[in-house]
Amino acid sequence: MKHQISASPIIITGTGLWTPEHIITNEELVDSYNDWAQKFNADHAAAITAGEMEEKPLSSARFIEKASGIKSRYVYEKEGILDIDRMRPRFTERPESAISRQAEIGIAAARMAMAAAKKTASDIDAVIVACTYTERAYPAIAIEIQEQLGINGFGFDMLGACSAATFGLHRAYDCLASGSASCVLAVNPELVTPQVNFQDRDSHFIFGDVATAVILERAETRVAENYFQVLGTKALTRFSSHIRSNFGHLSRATDVDPYGWDKLFHQAGRKVFEEVSPIAAQHLADHLASLGIRPADVRRFWLHQANMNMNKMVIRQLLGEDVPLDKTPFILDRYGNTASAGLIIAFHLTNTDLNTGDIGVICSFGAGYSVGSLVLRKGQ
Repeated sequence: MKHQISASPIIITGTGLWTPEHIITNEELVDSYNDWAQKFNADHAAAITAGEMEEKPLSSARFIEKASGIKSRYVYEKEGILDIDRMRPRFTERPESAISRQAEIGIAAARMAMAAAKKTASDIDAVIVACTYTERAYPAIAIEIQEQLGINGFGFDMLGACSAATFGLHRAYDCLASGSASCVLAVNPELVTPQVNFQDRDSHFIFGDVATAVILERAETRVAENYFQVLGTKALTRFSSHIRSNFGHLSRATDVDPYGWDKLFHQAGRKVFEEVSPIAAQHLADHLASLGIRPADVRRFWLHQANMNMNKMVIRQLLGEDVPLDKTPFILDRYGNTASAGLIIAFHLTNTDLNTGDIGVICSFGAGYSVGSLVLRKGQ
């Protein structure tokens, strides 16, 4: 299909959310972790006493909620995570002839977004899967979703950790602005729990699983009533190893343990908090200023859902004060950190009450470091 560059506004007309059926509360997670830590300390008592190993600290549900704001999280597979002899979800490998797990959950979210936008497969000509991890290198999960939904055109995967969803929306915007597509489905199948180190007190509670999807198109093809015009996009990256996962295809060649602690998610939490917050606040201020919008005039900020305290800090640095939860909705108390998808969940659940002309901002920040934002205006 050949497309022409168009000056028509680019709009978001539909979102979708797939939520797993399984829930793990802080209390369940802490009981499991503490049982494991106590057993570890008992099994290695001599080495710990000799200073050869460090004693594993215990945790509490209160510590988790105070540190992050998280109370529970949804997980794709609960079995195995709370088993102190396993401490990871138990998946059964699917044959190549079966649909992948990420395509499966991505399609569920995509169908919801398509229904909201009143689009069929024939209306869409590009699929972008943007997430933190993909379960295989190739073929692309996006192409699998494209095939399963019966969409013509093209699809591709992209990884961007915490900013994958916003960067994916940027690429969708670019496809529409350049004329290479007329309607784009952006999907975020965040299946993160297999990469969580459930034996690490400082990170075992952070992540949950989810899938989100967004439809972007040109205003001239809109049929949905609820929509948001994209006024502008902005991205920033600065290299940092303070949030990292080293899992990759080189492990086989380096003869190291492909499942060692450094191959799983790990971070220097305090450093991230101190360094990312001002970067995100300045990024938002610059983006809004470039569009002639005052931060105080933004009706709602849909921020990255990683840490409640960090979000409060970003808003405080941007506006000079704390703001009501209505202005910066949080969903991580019940979803946990769902990597890049958290802000899309927040947007999906809390965008219908805005009035025509209201300004909203989607903004991600985290690993990379990466920051990405979209400034939106509610349509009539």
